[in-house]
Amino acid sequence: MFSDKRIGVIGVGAMGSALCRGLVQANAIPASRIVIYDPHNAHTQTLQQSLGVKIAESNAQLARFTDVILLCVKPYNVVPVLDEIAEHLQREEGKKSPLVISIAAGVRIATLEAHAGANVPVIRAMPNTPAQLLQAASAFCAGTHISAAHEKQAKAIFEAVGKAVQVPEPMMDAVTALSGSGPAYVYLMIEALIDGGVKVGLPRDIATQLATQTVLGAAQMVLETGIHPAQLRDMVTTPAGTTIAALASLEHSGVRAALIDAVEKAAHRAKELG
Repeated sequence: MFSDKRIGVIGVGAMGSALCRGLVQANAIPASRIVIYDPHNAHTQTLQQSLGVKIAESNAQLARFTDVILLCVKPYNVVPVLDEIAEHLQREEGKKSPLVISIAAGVRIATLEAHAGANVPVIRAMPNTPAQLLQAASAFCAGTHISAAHEKQAKAIFEAVGKAVQVPEPMMDAVTALSGSGPAYVYLMIEALIDGGVKVGLPRDIATQLATQTVLGAAQMVLETGIHPAQLRDMVTTPAGTTIAALASLEHSGVRAALIDAVEKAAHRAKELG
């Protein structure tokens, strides 16, 4: 899909560099056709040395010579960067402007389009940090000037680092709250499980191995079997056993309600950011 195109990545911190690595490891595009720019030279030098990507001299140069641009900067930097490159996104007559994909939380399509310039195709996306291990859960939504080809390009990019779904923009705040922030909730749960194991007598290194593999395996069971989590839970829960005692304690402590509330609070915050 990208054999005759150049992909530009503005901002190669954790997520930008993960997307570069995913694209190369998935053989979606040769590293030589990825162009990056970041004011932090250490980030760009590391990627160039490890992957063989090219480094642009500026955001403007990158915008002029690429076909797809991944905007991987902090939300407060999105508008300044778009204002900086807007004139360079316009092409001479008969040529299409590059596709711009923003992964900034809370920055709406209307804002992206207003600052990218006339008729520039824009996609808003939300991957999450497991992209660094090619295990991301990503969602994206299309702007006004997006074609079916653009949608396929976006899906291919995010599927290179995990799973990707397309949603309407009104769902993006919920996506941000669930999968965008979600790894943090899971890390907190893993940390608590490890501490629980230590409390009942396990060495911390063994508790860590058991807790993390348990979370990984349980998630894989949901994905691969397609069985509802409640049914899988029931399969572990024997009458008068240890699991039901633990589940009763979790319900008493309000763990389920706390997680639902956390997602709701995060969605409200994402909406405020936009």
